[in-house]
Amino acid sequence: MQFGVFTVGDVTQDPTNGRTPTDAERVKAMVTIALKAEEVGLDVFALGEHHNPPFVPSSPTTMLGWIAAKTSKLQLSTATTLITTNDPVKIAEDYAMLQHLADGRVDLMMGRGNTGPVYPWFGQDIRNGIALAIENYGLLRRLWREDVVDWEGNFRTPLQGFTATPRPLDGVPPFVWHGSIRSPEIAEQAAYYGDGFFANHIFWPKEHTQRMIDLYRRRFAHYGHGDADQAIVGLGGQVFMRKNSQDAKREFRPYFDNAPVYGHGPSLEDFTAQTPLTVGSPQEVIDRTLSFRSYVGDYQRQLFLLDHAGLPLKTVLEQLDILGEEVVPVLRKEFAVGRPAHVPDAPTHESLKKEAVQA
Repeated sequence: MQFGVFTVGDVTQDPTNGRTPTDAERVKAMVTIALKAEEVGLDVFALGEHHNPPFVPSSPTTMLGWIAAKTSKLQLSTATTLITTNDPVKIAEDYAMLQHLADGRVDLMMGRGNTGPVYPWFGQDIRNGIALAIENYGLLRRLWREDVVDWEGNFRTPLQGFTATPRPLDGVPPFVWHGSIRSPEIAEQAAYYGDGFFANHIFWPKEHTQRMIDLYRRRFAHYGHGDADQAIVGLGGQVFMRKNSQDAKREFRPYFDNAPVYGHGPSLEDFTAQTPLTVGSPQEVIDRTLSFRSYVGDYQRQLFLLDHAGLPLKTVLEQLDILGEEVVPVLRKEFAVGRPAHVPDAPTHESLKKEAVQA
């Protein structure tokens, strides 16, 4: 399994002291978090894409390219690449370029995003969200796999004799995950192509996540990509840890209560009971995360959200130390127990290159 962190890049006031970081501080903090993730032995750093305040990650390839130059092992991913409002031609070229710069340590998580106004900002209609995701991704796949593309669709100008440059590294496109919180059509799309499916898994109860992943696994097998338990699944999650549970809850509560998304809503206790958010000791995080396998099966990638809601960088780096030193080593060991040999690992550039040669 791969373990890592993802960030949405929110710029949020710290409710304990009233201080809000500048955009520059937040951008550089995310780079620091990525470097720390590699230092503590995590596998993946994933960056969201947003084009509205209070978020700053409007150009994931810029940041991931910078991080690629400063790391050697870390897998670089997006927590969302907006397949609906980005031009698939630009996605194809930008991420192929990043793939070369990072020596293949790149994959993408496609998504529609959850900010309605972004559609008209980029000349699209939110009512076409699903149709845009399907058409744009179909074109993107062709741009990465065909040297010369003739294409015509509904949402952009036709292409005649077009070649996206640079071509994917070693002729192998980046692996794609399709991320979704609520849309079964996206699970179906992931299954159709034999791509990965990433369930955000941070706002909804486990029964919803289970239904989405069950659908994806069934349809993956239906389309002939392998058995249902060979489908490529990733999960998100949220944690906050201290040595004991009482300290964790006391420290995190003001951040939870004022968080941009769920603040001033349910109590911390209700939210942790009804969603996968875990606030407590390292052992509680281990136990909760291991329980995910009971309703999604053996899976390939687990990403944690650590740096949201105004938490100061110092605290986030402390969380990464705990994650890397106390939590992930145990998770690696425990998730390996009883894992069937035919269940694949998370795809990497090297594994995809070997598959291409064998094919």
